[in-house]
Amino acid sequence: MPSPIIEFLSQRSSTPISAIGLPGPSDAEIETMVRIAARVPDHGRLTPWRFVLYRGDARVEVGKYLADLAEEREGPLTEQRREQELKRFARAPLVIGVIFSKVDHHIPEWEQFLSSGAAAMNLVHAANGLGYATNWISNWYSSDEKGRALLGLAPHERVAGFVHIGSCDTKVPERPRPDVKDILSEYAGPWKG
Repeated sequence: MPSPIIEFLSQRSSTPISAIGLPGPSDAEIETMVRIAARVPDHGRLTPWRFVLYRGDARVEVGKYLADLAEEREGPLTEQRREQELKRFARAPLVIGVIFSKVDHHIPEWEQFLSSGAAAMNLVHAANGLGYATNWISNWYSSDEKGRALLGLAPHERVAGFVHIGSCDTKVPERPRPDVKDILSEYAGPWKG
């Protein structure tokens, strides 16, 4: 008998942000999603990640900040380009930032960053498990020091991803996936170049 968990994971896919709308999750559902997101491998129990909610008017405020920053970086924006930035965080009812917050420790930084990525993936699975559509992105402002500050990150923090969450009434078409035989191999000894 097939496992419902395997069936669920076998059908996971991202929903285009433009197709994500209301309703969004309740506070209780958000708490459930974050509790599940935090159940990831975390060598040393460092909790090198945190979550930021962007919802309601905060999504519009972030859009204004990003439009101004884009103009500072690129010069005067066309109306279409400005509108794109104004709507960045307002397209879905909820965006949860998964923030990598390195802990000074002997556990390597790259391991800690992987844990934050796992937290983002668990967040996606939890939201999907509750029936919500998701899309996990980063975008240009994640790599911009001023952009990260505008989004509420401390100077030492980085973005693991922004997970857009809401509802979607349409079926998302399946995209091509890699064939297992192309991505799986048996160990054959040290690399020989």
